[in-house]
Amino acid sequence: MEASTCKQDVLQKKKNAVLVDGVILNGPITDSKAGEKFVEEACKIIMEEIIQKADDVTEKVCEWRAPETLKKILDLEMRDTGESHQKLLQLCQDVIQYSVKTNHPRFFNQLYAGIDYYSLVARFITEALNPSVYTYEVSPVFLLVEEAVIKKMIEFIGWEEGDGIFNPGGSVSNMYAMNLARYKFCPEIKEKGLSGLPRLVLFTSEECHYSMKKAASFLGIGTENVYFVKTDERGKMIPEELEKQVQRARKEGSAPFLVCATAGTTVLGAFDPLDKIADICEKHDLWLHVDASWGGSALISRKHRRLLHGIQRADSVAWNPHKMLLAGIQCCALLVKDNSGLLKKCYSAKAAYLFQQDKFYDVSYDTGDKSIQCSRRPDAFKFWLMWKALGTTGLEERVNRALALARYLVEEIKKREGFQLLLEPEYANVCFWYIPPSLRKMEDGPEFWQKLHRVAPVVKERMMKKGSMMLGYQPNQGKVNFFRQVVISPQDPTLRDIPTSHLQDDGMESLAGS
Repeated sequence: MEASTCKQDVLQKKKNAVLVDGVILNGPITDSKAGEKFVEEACKIIMEEIIQKADDVTEKVCEWRAPETLKKILDLEMRDTGESHQKLLQLCQDVIQYSVKTNHPRFFNQLYAGIDYYSLVARFITEALNPSVYTYEVSPVFLLVEEAVIKKMIEFIGWEEGDGIFNPGGSVSNMYAMNLARYKFCPEIKEKGLSGLPRLVLFTSEECHYSMKKAASFLGIGTENVYFVKTDERGKMIPEELEKQVQRARKEGSAPFLVCATAGTTVLGAFDPLDKIADICEKHDLWLHVDASWGGSALISRKHRRLLHGIQRADSVAWNPHKMLLAGIQCCALLVKDNSGLLKKCYSAKAAYLFQQDKFYDVSYDTGDKSIQCSRRPDAFKFWLMWKALGTTGLEERVNRALALARYLVEEIKKREGFQLLLEPEYANVCFWYIPPSLRKMEDGPEFWQKLHRVAPVVKERMMKKGSMMLGYQPNQGKVNFFRQVVISPQDPTLRDIPTSHLQDDGMESLAGS
């Protein structure tokens, strides 16, 4: 009886089918019940394999496999017919297993780490809603959220008013700022282009983020027109050297237009002397941009905001809450002191199909035209929900705790044989050398430093293959490879989380012949 009824239903559907080019238009294209079941089971895997294991130090930070091996494990081939849900769930398991666990307590490799549960839920919501933040009509909640978050961030910088927009990365924020400074210097460039312009020159420190060179190349300014200013032994821009470079550019007949200072350099965590740099910018009428992508979150802390003294004198600031504050990648804002609509004037294209001026609501909320993007993610929402959950006090505690953890690590390193600090950190970047037993009695000289240079890559390889810890290393300013441990994860520290134990456990004695 049931089979007969089912057959009749199928026949009736075929009879009523609307066909266009051989495609049935009034039939389901997806099985919603099966899809819901898949989402439910996948979420269970996410909860069990990622969220619940986030603070488990017995888990591996990574499950290292060589690229060719990993390609075979993951079965990357895309076929004509779809895979079963069971196979897809296994693929989800595999992706999680062989991905780096950036929320692991021993992930110290980058300028982001840890997990914030409120931000994570915010990301789940936005992924499910799939919004694009350009007009109020399609993204009312997220545009209002972004406005509120930008207003609050501006307050922490110390401006009475301002503007801003969230971007896909600090590199993009720096590019926005460079282009904005150039537009302010010569507004006609937007319509007439580069022809007829003088040779434009910008200034930044030797320790700046590499995005400054990329932005100069992308915008047609040219990397040779980025003048790198000398830094002191701590990696801070030397104001007197900046003054010399500006004078040099003027004598060459160039047109200086921008200074990019850094608040929290990538390697050493250095903060440029913003007040003195601002004096020079005012003297020469130069736009001052502060790349505070890494160090900007110190503004939340009453104890540590002194690191950014003078930032209120900047014309623009890049600040990434996805770093120190754990808002989740990506969460990056460009903040601008100007509140006259400079951002919109610089970037607007006035697309009539999106930004109609005769809409039934206040079109000033259609902020998408001040972005170079069309589709744009609601990245401010995860920061907002986290801020609502923790409050400003909770965010401040997060910053204070990270810097206290860095100080704890420094003191532990000082106690242990074979460890040498590069310098006393002023932020969460702890830089040091590990000197294996075979080199500890060796005379200081070229051979010693040559051998020490080879230590960090070997240790990094062993750590990753064991999955015990991830720690960055690099040479810098003529110094041989050293470790850079970035301490921001909110997990409780233990002696096993101090890299000394891991370095010693990895049998450094065998490096004697390296």
